[in-house]
This record gives sequence, C-alpha cells and structure tokens, in this order.
Amino acid sequence: MSEHFAGSGNTKSGSSVHISARPRASGDPVLDSRLRGNERSIFEGIIRILYNMRTFIALAAVALVALSTAAVAQQADDILSRASVLHDPEIPSLGNPNGNLTIVEFFDYQCPYCKKVAPELAQVAKEDGNVRIVLKDWPVFGALSTYAAKLVLAARYQDRYAQAHDALIGARTKLTESNVRDLLAKGGVDVAKATADLETHKKSIEDLLARNNAQAEAFGFQATPSFIVGTFRVPGVLTMAGFKAVIADARAAAAKP
Repeated sequence: MSEHFAGSGNTKSGSSVHISARPRASGDPVLDSRLRGNERSIFEGIIRILYNMRTFIALAAVALVALSTAAVAQQADDILSRASVLHDPEIPSLGNPNGNLTIVEFFDYQCPYCKKVAPELAQVAKEDGNVRIVLKDWPVFGALSTYAAKLVLAARYQDRYAQAHDALIGARTKLTESNVRDLLAKGGVDVAKATADLETHKKSIEDLLARNNAQAEAFGFQATPSFIVGTFRVPGVLTMAGFKAVIADARAAAAKP
C-alpha cells in the first residue's frame, strides 16, 4: 500500500501517488489571499508569454512564407533570364558561335517533327551565316528520350556533341537503348567514354535537363519542337520560309531603340 497525497491532508489509501498542484491553506486569510493573488499573477504571466510566443511564431511564419515566395520568384526570374535561356554554359552552341541572333530549340530525339525540321534549321543557319543555335533537350516522349539526351550531352566531354546530336536527330529508325549506342558509335562517339562521363557528370546533366524543362513550361510550350528566336517565342514547327521570316522580325525588333 502506498501513500496518497491530497491537497487537504494525508490519508493512506489507494495504490497511486497523487500530489496536488494547489498549496494547502495556511489558515491565515490575508496570507491565503496573497497566495491566490500570486498564483493569479503567475498564471497571467504565463498567458502573456504564450500569447507573445504565438504572435512571434505567426510573424515568423509570415516572414518565412514571404522569403520563400521571394526566393521562388527570384529563381523563376533567373531561369528565364536572357543569360540562362540563350547562354547556358552547359549547352554547346552550333551554327555561328558569334552570331548576332540566337535560335533556341526545345526538342526530343523521338519527336518526328523535330527530325523533320532539323535539316531545314541547319540549312537556314548555314545560308544566313550569322545565326547561333542552342539545342535544349526536352525529353517529353519518356525514359528512352531522357536516356538519349543524357548520352548525347555526355558526348560533349569528348568534343563530339554535334556528331552525337546529328546521329540521333537524323535517325530514321525507332530508337532503343541499344541502337542509340550503335548510332552514336557510327557517328564517331566513344560510347564507353560517354557512358563513363555520364556517370561522372550525372548531376550537372540532370540539372541541365531540369532547367530546360522549367523554361519550356514557363514559356507555356505544349510540345516539341518549340523555339525562341531572338526574344520571340515560337511554338510549333517552322518551315525554311518561316524561319527566315521570324529571323528578320527578330533582328528588326532588336534594332529598335
């Protein structure tokens, strides 16, 4: 049998120990009144502390949300900046690297329209002589497209990016992992080295694909191919005549004060 401590005295009963949180009356009414007053002051102080803590937490939460919103907005601005869209250092440029107009293409190696437009874009750039081309992999056709994109991007570490791109974008057969490797090898790519480089540079390549995807979505593109010509947003397929017209418009817009 254990002792039971109640607020009004000691009795031996039960099997648990209970300690009252309220002090025993002293018998002196003035002292008892002061004790109750002190209890009330302590209680009110605790309430004030809790209220202030709640206010602080609420204000901190608002500040955190504001900072997070600002960070997201800043990140979006960075992704869509001229430098990020036109001059991503992880993407080699084709055509004239010093051209006065840049064409960005969002494409997929399994997209039939991308394959159709590729030789026409290359011909326009060759005839113009002052066009810089930036190819942004946007593998919307699934895992195989992602695999192909990553392996081509890895080929740049052996200075074979253009050859790797041409080998896959010009393919007229259905792509598989096996024939992606075969096509790259026939195009002059050391596939074993590209595979090793892909593993070594996996994070930077995956980050690049994530940036491309974020940009394509931010521009509101729905499918491949889609283009940025100068500062013009051009969703969908273009013919050679269409490329020449939008290039002229972009240069005219750039010349305006």
